[in-house]
Amino acid sequence: MRRRNTRKTKEMAQVNYTEENIRSLDWREHIRMRPGMYIGKLGDGSSPDDGIYILIKEIIDNSIDEYVMGFGKTIEVKIDENSVYIRDYGRGIPLGKVVDCVSKINTGGKYDSKAFKKSVGLNGVGTKAVNALSDYFKVQAVRDKKTKVVEFSKGEITKNANISKTQETNGTLMVFKPDSTIFKNYKFRTEFIETQLWNYAYLNAGLKIIFNGKTFVSRNGLLDLLTRKTANDEIKYPIIHLKGDDIEIALTHGQQYGEQYHTFVNGQNTTQGGTHLNAFREAVVATVRNHFNKNYDAKDIRASIIVAISVRVEEPVFESQTKTKLGSQNVAPNGPTMRTFVNDFLTKELDNFLHKNPETAKELQKRIVQSERERKEIAGIKKIARDKTKKANLHNKKLRDCRIHFNDSSRKSPEEDRARTTIFITEGDSASGSITKARDVQTQAVFSLRGKPLNCYNMTKKVVYQNDEFNLLQHALNIEDGLDDLRYNRVVIATDADVDGMHIRLLLLTFFLQFFPDLVRNSHLYILETPLFRVRDKKSTFYCYSEKEKQEAIKKLRGKAEITRFKGLGEISPDEFGDFIGENIRLEPVVLQEDTSIDKILSYYMGKNTPDRQTFIIDNLKVEKDELEEDEESLKDQQETLAETESV
Repeated sequence: MRRRNTRKTKEMAQVNYTEENIRSLDWREHIRMRPGMYIGKLGDGSSPDDGIYILIKEIIDNSIDEYVMGFGKTIEVKIDENSVYIRDYGRGIPLGKVVDCVSKINTGGKYDSKAFKKSVGLNGVGTKAVNALSDYFKVQAVRDKKTKVVEFSKGEITKNANISKTQETNGTLMVFKPDSTIFKNYKFRTEFIETQLWNYAYLNAGLKIIFNGKTFVSRNGLLDLLTRKTANDEIKYPIIHLKGDDIEIALTHGQQYGEQYHTFVNGQNTTQGGTHLNAFREAVVATVRNHFNKNYDAKDIRASIIVAISVRVEEPVFESQTKTKLGSQNVAPNGPTMRTFVNDFLTKELDNFLHKNPETAKELQKRIVQSERERKEIAGIKKIARDKTKKANLHNKKLRDCRIHFNDSSRKSPEEDRARTTIFITEGDSASGSITKARDVQTQAVFSLRGKPLNCYNMTKKVVYQNDEFNLLQHALNIEDGLDDLRYNRVVIATDADVDGMHIRLLLLTFFLQFFPDLVRNSHLYILETPLFRVRDKKSTFYCYSEKEKQEAIKKLRGKAEITRFKGLGEISPDEFGDFIGENIRLEPVVLQEDTSIDKILSYYMGKNTPDRQTFIIDNLKVEKDELEEDEESLKDQQETLAETESV
């Protein structure tokens, strides 16, 4: 050990450190070298906070600011073969400043607080990041029958047209195609973009957004948002909708476990919450206690709550460039604290509403009492379950943790650390063994299931504590009391691609949707895609994730191929597995559409075997059989053609 340190010291001493080692990066180089500083994680589009969606947001935010200022009531968004087109009808960028606004850091119109007092983007970075991280970027400004067009590639100008006359309507057009060398294997997912656009519509009543021909518009703001979110689920009382200066809140209680929040600041969806959410969670507890004059437990008041909250803040401070968590302590530089602002509003408006609507107040109180009863019923079971967890020696037998979590006290940035972590939930020793050997021990953990989990559909949360597997799993994830202390950013179900594996996958999905739906709603749950086939000859190897990919690989190898069908994860060697859970990992996000009812979907797939479900299974099995027959026929034709070609 000592010798190694001495050698290292000598090597360091030999490194020259002169003026030549000091260099300044221009804006474009810095963004491309450190994209995470500007748009957060890169990703491939499988998560709603991946970089490609942040690029879209950065452009639309500017159009929204124009609308808020009273200019342009329509925004058009199109995506065609990974190219994004965004056109607003605001005032348009001043023509003489078009280049500066998209290619000079800290340049923009939002430093004039009078013009953009409560804007989202205040630092003049957003569009520059999009420009630098795009293969192709085009900006066109139209003002008073004149237009200016500039085109870029990776931040460098490729075309700078002169100002010319036009008959187009005022506004700004931006077109970009993300750089595939930075966003590897990326894919835009329509469901994430539509959710993003709906949020813009809810927060800007009257704004019309047209996305690939589909119109997004809202007249009642957050009331519409919560109405849509709860359309297929049972709620305990009609949605309470409260509006004030720079604050809007909609809330109700449902039947689901956990707390469900949709939070916004200056039109930005703060998916990680922040000071405004913390203030609401405190204020709603205080208001309800005062109204009913009872010291209810905070957990019982907030259990099953569904809330949308939007605030407008001067000079907002976010905890990252992607603006997903509000850090502002005050609503304005010399204004009240966020805590006081939200508490004063809720204390007055919610209390008044409950007095004026006694039936709603009665149903709210009934829901709190129900939560209190359920909590007390499982209190004794929880203690027994925790004792079992300690005796099971979780960290040695069930969980192979990642090193980031080995010593929590040494972690300087727990939020950043967690964002890098993944846990794979596997079945059996062979599969968990392969992943354990192949994983990145710094950031990837493995939890091994023993046998098939229980079908917990329609059961109460008691079962989570009474069932050893579920109890150990929730303990490993640290989600017993919500997602605030979730240990891993990505929870990945990794099961075999056979009937048993699919069954285990369904049982795990049922567990999470039934008891921890917030894990899904907040985009933490994924399915690991692993190759079904290995197709190779002496020179080349292809890993194929579908029958179609297999046929394409056979064709590339001219039919002379060795084909291996992977029936289970344990059959894939650790060396091969490293590719599938590393940089080239394929994850399918578990996404809940806005109109998805958890109760209905679980009832359909995991409830009694209804005629509708039987018909669905039979129809889909028939389609799969037909496709396989077509593939076999196609392969036969390819082999015959190849044989004829070789004989010639």
